[in-house]
Amino acid sequence: MPRLAAALRALALSAAAAMAVTAAPPVAQAASEPKAPKGFVALHDADPTILQEIRYRTEHNFVGEPIDGYREPMCILTEQAARGLHRAQARLLRRGYSLKVYDCYRPQRAVDHFVDWAKDLDDRAMKDEFYPDVDKSRLFEDGYIAEKSGHSRGSTVDLTIVRLPAEPTRPYEPGEPLVPCYAPKDDRFPDNSIDMGTGYDCFDTLSHTMDPRIRGEQRANRMLLKSTLEKQGFVNLAEEWWHYTFEPEPFPDTYFDFPVSRKSLTSRP
Repeated sequence: MPRLAAALRALALSAAAAMAVTAAPPVAQAASEPKAPKGFVALHDADPTILQEIRYRTEHNFVGEPIDGYREPMCILTEQAARGLHRAQARLLRRGYSLKVYDCYRPQRAVDHFVDWAKDLDDRAMKDEFYPDVDKSRLFEDGYIAEKSGHSRGSTVDLTIVRLPAEPTRPYEPGEPLVPCYAPKDDRFPDNSIDMGTGYDCFDTLSHTMDPRIRGEQRANRMLLKSTLEKQGFVNLAEEWWHYTFEPEPFPDTYFDFPVSRKSLTSRP
C-alpha cells in the first residue's frame, strides 16, 4: 500500500504539472518589423560617391535627439529616385561638386515622433537654432510639422551640394550654444555645404527656395541645386530649398513604416 500511495501521489503531481504547463500563457513573440517592398534600395549601392549626413540619426536636429525608426545612418530611396540622384551626381562631379543627403526615406514612426514633439510646447531645447523666430505653438499651422510626410513614400530627399574635396564637418556636442540657422555661414553651426543662405531644416521663410532676400552667391548655389535636380526629374518644394521629390513617384499613395536599416532591405517579399 505505501508503494501504491506513493505512485498515486507521483501521478497526481505529474498531472498537476502538465495542467500548469498547458494553462501557462504562451510566450510573447516579438513582432516582426515591416520590410521595404521591392523597388527600394540603399543609395550607397546606387552611388557610393554621394555624401551622407543623416541628421535624424543624431541629436543635431530640431527635436534634439535621435528620431524613432532611424536604426542606421543611411539613405534609402526608391530605385527611380536613387538613379536620378546618380545622374545628378555625375553632372556635379564633373564640376568639382558632390551631392550630400541629410534625409531620404522617413518611416511613419519618425513623423509621429515629430508630431508628439511639436505638441509638447515646453520642449524648446533646439529653438535657438532651428526655429528662433517661430512660436512652437504655430508649427502645425505654419506648415513646418504635419502628420504625414512625402518622405515616407520613398522618393523624397533632403540634400545640398558640397565643394570637393569635402571638408569634414565636426560633430555636434549636445548642450553647446546654438546659433540661428539663418545667421551668416561662418557664424552658424559648421556644415561643409556650399552657402545656401540658411542651414538645413531652418524653420523660417528665408528657407523658401526663391525668397528674394537670398541673393548673389547664395541664390546661385540654390539655383545650381535646383537646375541640376530638375533635369533628372526632381521637383522642389518651394518652402524648403533642400527638399526634392522624384516624379512620377512609384508609391504616390503609400506611407511606409519600415525602419531605416540595411536589414529592412533584406528578405523582402
